[in-house]
Amino acid sequence: MDKIKLIECPRDAMQGIKTFIPTEKKVQYIQSLLRCGFDTIDFGSFVSPKAIPQMADSAEVLAKLDLSTTKSKLLAIVANTRGAQDASVHPEINYLGYPFSISENFQMRNTHKTIAESVEILSEILEIAEKTDKDVVAYLSMGFGNPYGDPWNVEIVGEWTEKLSGMGVKILSLSDTIGSSTPEIIEYLFSNLIPEYPEIEFGAHLHTIPTKWHEKIDAAYKSGCRRFDGAIQGFGGCPMAKDELTGNMPSEKMLSYFNSKKADSNIKMTSFESAYNEASKIFSAYH
Repeated sequence: MDKIKLIECPRDAMQGIKTFIPTEKKVQYIQSLLRCGFDTIDFGSFVSPKAIPQMADSAEVLAKLDLSTTKSKLLAIVANTRGAQDASVHPEINYLGYPFSISENFQMRNTHKTIAESVEILSEILEIAEKTDKDVVAYLSMGFGNPYGDPWNVEIVGEWTEKLSGMGVKILSLSDTIGSSTPEIIEYLFSNLIPEYPEIEFGAHLHTIPTKWHEKIDAAYKSGCRRFDGAIQGFGGCPMAKDELTGNMPSEKMLSYFNSKKADSNIKMTSFESAYNEASKIFSAYH
């Protein structure tokens, strides 16, 4: 039976919401996710509170989580060296996630850095992670296409994979930032990159409109990907996405798909249903 790693991303679901969600509400929701059996919870980010006000309380949320009975690991997004240093002092955090864009335009929009500067920052983050016993998840944003007019093709993705591998990146999540991926591109990239870089664990961070989720997951899974990011009910997604229907890959849809394939996602369905209900409450109250 295939083992699947599901990464639940409440951080991605919440970060674009303008109304501040009280810390206790975040803790309550993330606590419900920690009971489900997800491999990893992308719970928060250590970034400028001016850039992402919703995540200003990530350290406080972390301090209030009860991790005594969960096997889920915790991931925090960082956008620079300072964020990595701030996150790395917390022993509860297992992964530092860094959004690395192969689009110069998007990297500037996202982190106000050039790609060349981002390479330096990623190198420093890898050093910080090694010293503090963390792993780094590099997100290759614009991994499946580019709406900003920058050069993009599968060869460029391959070149960056080679460069990041040489830097020591062991987990690389290809990110479909605006939902532009097609099954053909997903299949081509994963079926070529996974055999070529056996030392890298490849992931899929796919955004989608409601009618396209199945073909995207199907293409990634059949091409050998076994690590998938999602968010319950598809909440969140890129705030800069052009299509208001584009959101995160819905976790419940992925579960349905993997159950149909008899793949083992380790999810406890009763706990998942409870977390699903918590999501409905929190995202209807704060949007």
